[in-house]
Amino acid sequence: MNCAETFQPSLPAALPRDACFAIVAPAGAARLDTHKVNQWFVDRGYSCRIYPGALQAQGYLAGPDRQRLQDLHDAFADPAIDAILCMRGGYGSMRLLDQLDFELIRRNPKPLIGYSDITALHAAIYRHTGLVTFHGGMLNADLLGAKLPPTEASLLAQLGGHVRAGEQIVHPAEFALSSVLHGVASGPLLGGNLSMLGATLGTIAELDTQGCILFIEDVNEPLYRVDRLLTQLRLAGKLEGVKGVLVGDFAGITTVALTPLLEDIFAPLGVPVLAGWRSGHCDPNVCLPLGARVMLDSSRQSLLLEQDLFQA
Repeated sequence: MNCAETFQPSLPAALPRDACFAIVAPAGAARLDTHKVNQWFVDRGYSCRIYPGALQAQGYLAGPDRQRLQDLHDAFADPAIDAILCMRGGYGSMRLLDQLDFELIRRNPKPLIGYSDITALHAAIYRHTGLVTFHGGMLNADLLGAKLPPTEASLLAQLGGHVRAGEQIVHPAEFALSSVLHGVASGPLLGGNLSMLGATLGTIAELDTQGCILFIEDVNEPLYRVDRLLTQLRLAGKLEGVKGVLVGDFAGITTVALTPLLEDIFAPLGVPVLAGWRSGHCDPNVCLPLGARVMLDSSRQSLLLEQDLFQA
């Protein structure tokens, strides 16, 4: 089954001017300064609701599974919530996958924002609902972490419906891109953290990558482990039928060092590969709409949005 034909993408509503964000923690724990959090949203004309699991800690998890799951379900179900922002990554999202109420999510489509460990949620939700979600800055490290302006600006522009079909997803010009393999391809943009894509193989979050533009990024993985992860995807048949590849940040590995591996893995497939895109565990962290149809032109080093992201 070709992922480009599996769903008509499920689209949330664009943020209203006075949007209310749910703050949830599906994965790891972190300390939250609730006054600072609330002020960040007020300063931008928004409000927020911090769900209980975001204020808890159970070892390396933000509260018990049942609380983190309940927070997600409650945020999707509450009509007062306009978008769901993950507090941080870490680990823990996979523990919730087999308990997610996909029918609830399908009936209440809302933007879900996060990256890293949140890749597991992005992948599962897309596979079972077709919902467009957002690989973008999270609360702790990104929005409260004083990252460079494109982090916040790209996220709020996309959530607000200001990036429309036929427009470029802008990459900051001061950060060089690399046309590893030349070409043009279109398809739904899928992927995220490479380690999580490997970890979800054989689970209900395993992505059908046929016909897609594959996005990958990672952190704290040396080059040989990136090789192992890409080889795992290749041996699992997940690279066959991929139309193009957008390579995000691989913290600690330069694009120059990564390029020979990318050529080795993807040149036999004859697909365009564009590397150096500033999305992931980096500064800035440019937002990407996962599940949305895009056109990747690695020769021109551009990413064009081919559909609107929100309900008309």
